[in-house]
Amino acid sequence: MANLSSADFHCDVLWKLLKDPTLSFEQDATLALDVTLPRLRQARSVLQTFAIYVSERMEQSMIPILRSIDLFHRKVLTAPDMTFIRTSDDAAKLQSSGKIGAMLSLEGVDGLGGDLAMLRILFALGVRAVGLTWNHANWAADGVMEPRGGGLTKKGRALVEECNRLGILVDVSHLSDRAFWDVLHISTKPVIASHSNCRALCPHPRNLADDQLAALLAAGGMVGVTFVPHFVASHQPAQIADVLRHIERICELGGREQLMFGSDFDGIEEYVHGLAHPGEVVQLQKALLSHYSESTAAGFCSGNLLQFLVKHLPE
Repeated sequence: MANLSSADFHCDVLWKLLKDPTLSFEQDATLALDVTLPRLRQARSVLQTFAIYVSERMEQSMIPILRSIDLFHRKVLTAPDMTFIRTSDDAAKLQSSGKIGAMLSLEGVDGLGGDLAMLRILFALGVRAVGLTWNHANWAADGVMEPRGGGLTKKGRALVEECNRLGILVDVSHLSDRAFWDVLHISTKPVIASHSNCRALCPHPRNLADDQLAALLAAGGMVGVTFVPHFVASHQPAQIADVLRHIERICELGGREQLMFGSDFDGIEEYVHGLAHPGEVVQLQKALLSHYSESTAAGFCSGNLLQFLVKHLPE
């Protein structure tokens, strides 16, 4: 079998470290983390994006966001072979460097308090993708589980515009349908869905409808197929074959070169059978190589995402 490299645009390691700073990303003897350095090496990882997520039970301010970034520097970037990805040039050097790229994203802007100066500070600290909400409403937009299903607020629109100006990728996973369309209409840059699947195949509200996927792809964006079992299949346990169905659907909608993965490892407690951590991604790669050419499978696993980052991260 071809040795494919892997890339993943969403994990919640920093959230677990925020709850328990004694955990070790470099060598997790407790098995409390899904994503660890040894498992990324098993996966032949070239890039892992680390989401900053502050749960609703925590203080909604910049303090836990900044603590998460501190943990990223102290726990993740100090590990051997990890390198911080902030620019187009950083992404371009990854394939040949032999290192594992580490990127920062923000999942939910609640803690910014509507102040775009906080966004600019996070950009200066290396945050390169921003999801406006988690599942509920905040000052910027309604999340997908907010019953009223509102769109972007005036401040939310300004946030999208400032992300475009700075070179921060706007992430539409977790947005209400109306907010999704608002972002698509406002953004002058391609947007991403970091960890969402196809609603036509699995009718969970966190998944995207075909018209949403088609519009995002037509605008040059990226879709991260996720391994959250309840977003993969209505029946459980979900199987790798179910993940393949979502991949094929996105290809049918024109996304063969705009598909990536956003595992949501460390943000889930149940797993797709045979896909419980990065070390098991090889099982998915085997399945891909039985259905697609090596070059297409390599694009899904890392190539598409790296090309996108080279094109769209700031210089």
